Amino acid sequence: MRRLRVLMSAYACEPYKGSEPALGWHMALEMAKHHDVWVVTRANNRPAIEAWCAEHDAPRPSFIYYDLPTWVLHLKRGLFGIFIYYYLWQIGAYCLVKREHAKWVFDLIHHVTFAKYWAPSFLVFLPVPLVWGPVGGGESAPSAFKSTFSHFGRFYETLRSLARWAGQWDPFVRLTVRRARLILATTQETASRIQALRPQSVSVLTQCAIGEQALTGNSRVYSANGARVFISIGNLLHLKGFHLAIMAFAQAQIVEAEYWIIGDGPERDRLKSLVCSLGLHSRVRFLGRLSQAETLHHLGNADVLLHPSLHESGGFVCLEAMAAGLPVLCLNLGGPGTIVPAEAGVKVEANTPDEVIEHLSAAMRWLATDVEAWSCMGQAGQKAVLQRYTWERKGLLMSALYHQVVANKAASGEAVRLFQPESAR
Repeated sequence: MRRLRVLMSAYACEPYKGSEPALGWHMALEMAKHHDVWVVTRANNRPAIEAWCAEHDAPRPSFIYYDLPTWVLHLKRGLFGIFIYYYLWQIGAYCLVKREHAKWVFDLIHHVTFAKYWAPSFLVFLPVPLVWGPVGGGESAPSAFKSTFSHFGRFYETLRSLARWAGQWDPFVRLTVRRARLILATTQETASRIQALRPQSVSVLTQCAIGEQALTGNSRVYSANGARVFISIGNLLHLKGFHLAIMAFAQAQIVEAEYWIIGDGPERDRLKSLVCSLGLHSRVRFLGRLSQAETLHHLGNADVLLHPSLHESGGFVCLEAMAAGLPVLCLNLGGPGTIVPAEAGVKVEANTPDEVIEHLSAAMRWLATDVEAWSCMGQAGQKAVLQRYTWERKGLLMSALYHQVVANKAASGEAVRLFQPESAR
């Protein structure tokens, strides 16, 4: 198949980072193996990108850097200020890309980040087929858990719901949904919300993947000797459910077990107070915010990932844990509930907080004492990542979708379905 000229929109795109910057970066690198790719991204990302390019000899896209004037940066302050800035950035990026399109004539546009279905892509106004996503944001915390949130957490959830509601009525969001040739939604919850906006085509496909090189050398030794180390990684926010994990760890009462928490955020003091009130200060370690290399090092020295996130579109850390041979204990919600196979961990139904705590603690006791179950789950996770969730595999799928979209074929949804685990079909 011929190489297409692809314009990729990736506001967040940076090497050596996680979450959305990792999504933008790895998608750009992978698709540059198959097509001629131009990436429009923030000028703020330029130093890190150019440093990486100077050190690596690999197929790479061309980058188009754009940022708003420095005096506009104050808009990024506050809880949702970054989305106001991003909205304005999209408008400016469109004007820049319009000139680039006149020069290069792109075959296709792929919007990658931000991966929110309730924020528009102004590139939809160009006379070029648009692939939008994978986009998420349609997931919500079950109402039974909101009573466990801090005041800030409840305020955040209220504002998020209002922002999502406003986004769904934004005429530019609706225009993006209806004009996009193919929409990829990270979860079924997001797909259902997009369906209500009458898209041309929407399919479920996780945005998460991992490089095959991350799987090399991960030959974990599963031994009955030594204390179990449970680990959680992420921003310390109410929605991550770390308060539930701490209470489950206390209830499990596993002798000599430790619980490591990597990350920082507004819930740190509240979580520390909870640890002290439960008498766990000597067994729960708050390691703070670490670099990606340091985080992966600690992940390799842990035994089980605790990830009770209450609403999340992705779950990159789940794939990193599975690649390292760790079973994953998560809630059967959103991205983690979709991408973690049943044989690679325990997915707890999110009915009530008490039930979640009880079932998580039971799973922790089980994996702390049953070495065979622990090892089987860890090995199954590594196998699942290699078979389903590598960037190399995702690149092949996206390339096939690009050609289908350009050819105006309607079979894209079926192609996506074939790359999904059974739980997502």
